[in-house]
Amino acid sequence: MTEAYEALAREARRRAEVLEAQTRILVGTALCGKASGADQVAETLRNEMARRGIAGVVEDVGCLGLCYAEPLVDVSKPGGARILYSRVTPDRARRVVEGYLLSQDPLSDLALATWGPEPYKGIPSIESLDVWRLQKRVATRNCGLISPTDIYQYIAAGGYAALDRALSGVTPQQVIEEVTKSGLRGRGGAAFPTGTKWGFLARSPGPVKYILCNCEEGDPGAFNDKGILESDPHTVVEGITIAGYATGASYGHIFIRHGHEGPISRARQAIEAAREAGLLGRNILGSSFSFDIEVALTGESYVSGEETALMEAIEGKRAMPRFRPPFPAQVGLWGRPSNVNNVKTLAYIPEIVSRGGSWFASIGTEGSKGTVVLCITGSVARPGMYEVPLGMTLSQAISDLAGGVPEGRKLKLLQTGGPLGGVLDGEKADIPMDFEAMAKAGAILGSGGIIVGDDRLCAVDLTRVLVAFCQFESCGKCFPCRLGMTHLLEVMERIASGRGEPQDLELMNTVGQAMTMGSLCGHGQLGYNPVSSALRYFENDFRYHLEKKRCPTGSCDGPRFTPSRTRPTAYPGLLPASAPAYAPSPS
Repeated sequence: MTEAYEALAREARRRAEVLEAQTRILVGTALCGKASGADQVAETLRNEMARRGIAGVVEDVGCLGLCYAEPLVDVSKPGGARILYSRVTPDRARRVVEGYLLSQDPLSDLALATWGPEPYKGIPSIESLDVWRLQKRVATRNCGLISPTDIYQYIAAGGYAALDRALSGVTPQQVIEEVTKSGLRGRGGAAFPTGTKWGFLARSPGPVKYILCNCEEGDPGAFNDKGILESDPHTVVEGITIAGYATGASYGHIFIRHGHEGPISRARQAIEAAREAGLLGRNILGSSFSFDIEVALTGESYVSGEETALMEAIEGKRAMPRFRPPFPAQVGLWGRPSNVNNVKTLAYIPEIVSRGGSWFASIGTEGSKGTVVLCITGSVARPGMYEVPLGMTLSQAISDLAGGVPEGRKLKLLQTGGPLGGVLDGEKADIPMDFEAMAKAGAILGSGGIIVGDDRLCAVDLTRVLVAFCQFESCGKCFPCRLGMTHLLEVMERIASGRGEPQDLELMNTVGQAMTMGSLCGHGQLGYNPVSSALRYFENDFRYHLEKKRCPTGSCDGPRFTPSRTRPTAYPGLLPASAPAYAPSPS
């Protein structure tokens, strides 16, 4: 351990002891919490504690992942249990202050769980709940548990120890070897081996190289990249810096979609705090290694998530893919060697370096190591962000983590991997979540988004929404994608509105094959996926439209989209207007 890091760790321990000795309330104010009113809850708690003269702190934290239970309030006090309260309103916040902080009443009717192995006065322990017990939190280990704006809380939780270890005795090649041994594959969708990718960059001549962190995350139904960066930005900063050390890079960019203010502001605060602590900049922790990071923003362009389009956007150009070769590891940002990694990929790195590649490789399956961070939304009882070992089945994730389809409805379909992913049959959801099994089923795991549809949803309607999204987001650089998406949307509109003909199915296959073979980037190459997978599992829905000239569920209410630059609503009709707001009771 370097002397510089030892001083930081000592100060972090001192501050942690001060926090633990007083009343402390954590309020989840990530995007899902804010949407549920968490800011008003936090303000109420601060005002009530001040009015009643209660010493303590109310801190903003990120997303614990239990989005269905927001706003979440985590209360601990000296000599008392640590209790997690769900769906807290300003009125309920006043009850928490009056009942638990002042009167020793744990308010079991409001409590979701207690922290610790044993229940407390009728409140279950969080370890006994499926939503927590079944998780294996690695990338999300700190999310919702520490302040994302306090670097010392991150250090007290073991943060930056991996960077210190790398700089104080581990060579760059040894870091790459550990990452390779871990079996980590990219979590942005391509699932390329991370150690191999870093090796390409390490072998490229310097002295200027770049590490690019991709947080464009434009997939409807996916919010784990934003969730991690908003809840625990330092784990990403540390992962990028270690990647820079391992590959000989000198600078990093965190690429975030414009308008995502939570991740943007918290990433910038984390970078500034790391600089002030000597964890970024020149001669980090007294070593000879120098590295710095900045946040780069893009407009609302889904294609800018493609690695070469991302580099074009950072350079101030229109986000359009480049021709390859040359590949980014040879000629990347500003013509310099570059690597692009997803937020989740980089969030694993500190734990892999600290605990070893073999530890990470012991999680998951033979071909898919580690965990996956899922965003489960749609027709489920407990939508949220869950991190589970690779190899868990889709059906288990939906039933045990997300609570299943509510109100006795029948699970019909799953849409996985974003709009370029697949539409899967819900009755055949006993598929292990690993890269090969998902590909065999005609889908991709992608960045971890899973949208669940019940028997009120028409597969044709959902598919045309996916195609409309992809058509809108095509950058237009290559004609197989530009024209192919347009043709697919025209045919899907024809079928959905009762004007389709049997030969339209073969026509879409012809167009889709041309897109797959001729498109410049993954947007066009995967653009036929939603149609081909929907036809594989729900051909009867398509046949019904073609033969009966109407929709079996009533979802397809005539023409909805035209090939234009009008942005489609993300998955309209997934939950009908008459559908209830699904949420279980706090208990």
